[in-house]
Amino acid sequence: MEYIEDLDGLARLYDAPVPNSLRKVTKVITPLYRRWIDASRFCVLTTVGPEGTDGSPRGDDGPVVRIQDETTLLMPDWRGNNRIDSLRNIVRDGRVSLMFLVAGSNNVVRVNGRAKLSADPDVTDSFEQRGKHPKCVIVITVDELYFQCAKAVMRSGLWAGRDESGGLPTAGDFLKEMVADFDGKTYDLTYPENAREKMW
Repeated sequence: MEYIEDLDGLARLYDAPVPNSLRKVTKVITPLYRRWIDASRFCVLTTVGPEGTDGSPRGDDGPVVRIQDETTLLMPDWRGNNRIDSLRNIVRDGRVSLMFLVAGSNNVVRVNGRAKLSADPDVTDSFEQRGKHPKCVIVITVDELYFQCAKAVMRSGLWAGRDESGGLPTAGDFLKEMVADFDGKTYDLTYPENAREKMW
């Protein structure tokens, strides 16, 4: 297999950017982007650190982030598996990207920016859910914000309503593949209830 080794070689493969793909970029959260982000309950947070990159799904039962002002987003770090890969990356290299999705919409809204972590009780306490608080909040400064064209979501038929999960490996299957004596079936059966108790 041959590889593209320089930017000139890459540029020769593509036409000039579509003008609207450049005009749509903003450095502030406009009223329309605010409406869209407020509607998003799911996003993917990407970070970079010395060991490489990390992509982490983030979700909530309301807006996945809180808009603090026209250039600042607040994302609570709700309970997970405690690997804290994204958080470690942010402490060492603040560059982040976010991809916001809204179920049923073919558009994706993207944010590139810089992040810091805050464990200030005034901040974490403001995100109370069912009497619980995040251990920290990711404070994101927006450098650029824009919507992604809908072709990828359209091609994938992401919101077509088809359940294509039948026959796929489960979380228990993945764990059993790594740990021979792991009881994957019990893990899968009990996970939904266990997760509900530890959602926040």
